[in-house]
Amino acid sequence: MDKSKRLFLKSKRSFRRRLPPIQSGDRIDYRNISLISRFISQQGKILSRRVNRLTLKQQRLITIAIKQARILSLLPFRPKAQRFKKAQRFKRSQSTV
Repeated sequence: MDKSKRLFLKSKRSFRRRLPPIQSGDRIDYRNISLISRFISQQGKILSRRVNRLTLKQQRLITIAIKQARILSLLPFRPKAQRFKKAQRFKRSQSTV
């Protein structure tokens, strides 16, 4: 078979369909910390829709819930480990001056 026809053939590889990250029974709410924390990176950033595999409506609801939980102090704005590292760096630079 020549190259021009080979490009249009579909691969026979099967793919495993991934489960949706939010089940139909899960309620997207600022009080549901176990659900919300799955959509936050280790730096404390809200993960994108492509990474989360969410619909547009679900991503909007997750973003609003995360922001509400942060304002109500249910979630930190930044993780504790990162704050500690910055404070440690600041102390070192002060001691050398």
